[in-house]
Amino acid sequence: MFARTLIAAAAAMALSGAAWAQDADHPKDKTLVVGSDFGVAPWMVRGASGPEGFGVDMIKEVGKRIGRPGVEIVDINFSGLFAALFSKRIEFTVNPLNITAERAERMLYTEPFFATGNGFIIRAADSMNGFEDLKGKQLAVNRGTISDTWATQNAEKYGFEVQRYDTFPDSVQAVITRRAFTALNEIPTAVYAASQNKAIKVGFKDFNGRNFGYAFRLESTQYRNTVEAAIECMKKDGTLTKMYEKWYGSKVDPGSSISTVFPGWGPPGFKGYDATPHEMSCK
Repeated sequence: MFARTLIAAAAAMALSGAAWAQDADHPKDKTLVVGSDFGVAPWMVRGASGPEGFGVDMIKEVGKRIGRPGVEIVDINFSGLFAALFSKRIEFTVNPLNITAERAERMLYTEPFFATGNGFIIRAADSMNGFEDLKGKQLAVNRGTISDTWATQNAEKYGFEVQRYDTFPDSVQAVITRRAFTALNEIPTAVYAASQNKAIKVGFKDFNGRNFGYAFRLESTQYRNTVEAAIECMKKDGTLTKMYEKWYGSKVDPGSSISTVFPGWGPPGFKGYDATPHEMSCK
């Protein structure tokens, strides 16, 4: 009996310690500090009065719904984003981050909330009908992104050369100045960039089932679930759909992850997913 009591007490202390650690990392009475690359329009760009875009509107609404008094978005190049997360400089990521099996080994994701794929930006006078048109060409990517990963894995297969840049605008500029044939990024980002500059267009779209999610440190399970619950409510009441239509200027495709609430916690099919059912509690 005494041994069982000690075990129970130790378990309670462990849970208490974990809860305390979460409170310390995510203080409810302090400004929510998150990180993103500001160079990806219309997700997040630096405006006259601070960052603006779909990602800004989304995280500010999430901050309100989880009861934080304000939101600070730290501008971090993608190549430094995960280091900022793991060092606790930020609480979680809010950039357009693809959910991948490799990344899920090192961090926790929310459920998917934004569908995407590969968008190839080319000069307006050029053409691209498929991957075969990349042979012998230069492809520009934002260093460290999923686009960089795809390019690295497929350069030899399709016969192109990879150019790496620290920001998305730099990769687009490489196309405009003819240093590269194409710049690769997420489809929504590529479409928006082309709509803002007549010198470029989206030459080819590769829809491949990828999705964005917020990423947390592995120990932040309870906090991840809290944030995800807010996102689910934003899907249910149409808030995310309205934000998408505002910033991307088009309707959400039926069945898109931006309006679909997934069962359990986290992204189904990836490490960190918890299939435990839960009731939505939206105010």
